[in-house]
Amino acid sequence: MIEPHAPAPPGAPPPWAGPARLPVRQGIGRFLVLACVFVCAACGLVYELELVALASYLIGDSVTQASVVLSVMVFAMGIGSLAAKRLRRHAAAAFGALEALLALIGGCSAMALYAVFAWTGDWGGLWASGPRWLLVAFSLAIGLLIGAEVPLLMELIQRIRRQDAGGAVADLFAADYVGALVGGLAFPFLLLPLLGQLTGAMLTGAVNAVAGGALVLGLFRRDLSRRARWLLLVANLAVLGVLATATVLVDDFERAAREAVYGKDVRVALQTGVREIALAGGTGGRPLDLYLDGRLRVSGGDQNRYHEALVHPAMNGPHARVLVLGGGDGLAAREVLRHRDVRRVDIVALDRAVVDLARSDPALSRLNGQVYGDARVHVSTADAFRRLRTAAPVPSYDVVIADLPDPGATASTKLYSEEFYGLIRRVLAPDGRLVVHAGPVGSHPHAFWTVEATMRAAGLRTTPYRVAGCGFGSAVGSDRTAGASRTPHDWGFVLASRQARPVLGLDPRAPRPATLTQKSLRAAHRAAEETRVAGPVASTLVHPRY
Repeated sequence: MIEPHAPAPPGAPPPWAGPARLPVRQGIGRFLVLACVFVCAACGLVYELELVALASYLIGDSVTQASVVLSVMVFAMGIGSLAAKRLRRHAAAAFGALEALLALIGGCSAMALYAVFAWTGDWGGLWASGPRWLLVAFSLAIGLLIGAEVPLLMELIQRIRRQDAGGAVADLFAADYVGALVGGLAFPFLLLPLLGQLTGAMLTGAVNAVAGGALVLGLFRRDLSRRARWLLLVANLAVLGVLATATVLVDDFERAAREAVYGKDVRVALQTGVREIALAGGTGGRPLDLYLDGRLRVSGGDQNRYHEALVHPAMNGPHARVLVLGGGDGLAAREVLRHRDVRRVDIVALDRAVVDLARSDPALSRLNGQVYGDARVHVSTADAFRRLRTAAPVPSYDVVIADLPDPGATASTKLYSEEFYGLIRRVLAPDGRLVVHAGPVGSHPHAFWTVEATMRAAGLRTTPYRVAGCGFGSAVGSDRTAGASRTPHDWGFVLASRQARPVLGLDPRAPRPATLTQKSLRAAHRAAEETRVAGPVASTLVHPRY
C-alpha cells in the first residue's frame, strides 16, 4: 500500500522549488540573475520605445500612438505575469524559451511594421483593419512576454537562496528599473542615431537572446534535461540566425521599401536627427517630389498652386521684412522674392538638412529659383516656437508666413496654439499680416476652424480661404496620409492681421501669380465660409484641440 504524501507545512516551498544546482557560488549566481534582469529590462523598454517611435513616424499623432502601445503593453504585462504562474515548475526552461521568443518578436517588429507601411499603399485607408491591429498585436505579444519574465525570474532567484519575499522583490525590481533607465536612454541617444530603428531593434533582440540563453544554459543547465538543453540551444541559434540575416539584408530591404513608398526614381534618401528626407524625380521630365517622414510635402506638379495661395495674399500690403516659419525647401521664399521691394527674408527651418538640399540639389534649387543665393535671404535652424519665444518682442515684420505641417500632427500642435500666435503677434508690425497653412478643409473642417478660432483668441483679425488642389498626387501641405493621395483635395489658409480684418487681394505692383486672380480669391473665401463649423474652441499648449 502506498502511503500518501503528507501536505507541506504552510509557507514551505513546493517540492519542485528546491535549491538549484549551480556551477558557481550562490552570491555569483544571484548577481548573474540580477544582471540578466537588468539586460532584459533594458531590451524590453527599447522594444516599447521602438514601437512608439515607429508608429508615430508612420502614422503621426505621437500621443495616440504612445497611448495605444503603452496601455496595451502594460495590460498585457499583467496578463503575462498571471499566465507565468503555471510555468514556475519549469522556470528555467520556460524563461529560456520566453526570451528566445521575445527576442524574435521584438527584434523583427520594426521591420514588419515598416513592411506593412511600405507595401500596403495608403496607410490611413487600412488603419482600421490592418496596421492598427498589427501594432496592437506586437504590443500585446511583447507585453505578455515581458510580464511573464518577472514571476519566472523571482522563482529562479529564490531557488538560488531563499529570502523573504519583500527583499527578493526589492532586488529584482531595482535591477529591472535601472535596466529600464539604461534602455530608455540608449534608444534615443545611441541606437536610433547610430543604427536606425530597424538595425537597432534587431541588435536589441540579439542581446536579449544571448542574455536569456546564457543565463539558462550556463547557470541553470543542471535543471534541464539533455533534450531541453539542445532545444533551447537550437532555438536561440535560430533566432540569432534570423536576426543576423535580417541585419545583413536590411539595406536591401530599406531600399525596396523606399521604392515602394516614394517610387523607383528616388534620388536622395537620408535620415537626420529630426526626420527622414527623400527626393524623387526632378529628372527626365518627371516632377520633383520631396518627402519628409514618408509624407509628400512638395509635389512638383502642383507646388505652384499651394505656394502662390500661401504667400501672395499676405504680400498685398507692406512687405519689406518677411519672416517664413518652416519652408526650408525655399519655395515660399521664392514667391516672396517675386516682390522686388522685399528687403529681407528670414527663414526659420527645423532641419538643416532640408535647407542644404534646397541649396545643393540641382532639381530642388532650380525649383526654388536658387533663393539661398539671394543676399536678402537669411536662414536659421531652430524650432519656430523656441525662436519666437527668445526673440525680442519688437514689431519688426511686415509679413509672417507659417508654412508648417498640419495641426493634426502632434509634434506640430504647439505651432497652432494660442500661445504661438501670441508670440507671432509680438513681432508683427501694426499693419502687418500673418498667413497660416491650416490643413485640408474638406476632410478636416473642425481642425481648420479651430486654427481660425485660436488665431482670433490671440487677438488677431482673420480671413479664411480655401484653395482646391489640382488633382492626383496633390499632397503638398498634408501630413495625414503616407505617400501621394490619389484623390483631389484642398488646402486651407487663414490670413490675419493685428488691427482690421484683412481683405483678400493681390499686390498690383507684383508679377501676377499663375494660379490666382482677385476673382478666384473671393471664391476661395466663400468656399471656406461654406464649411464653417459652429463653436470651435481655441487650442492652447495645455489643452490642445486638434
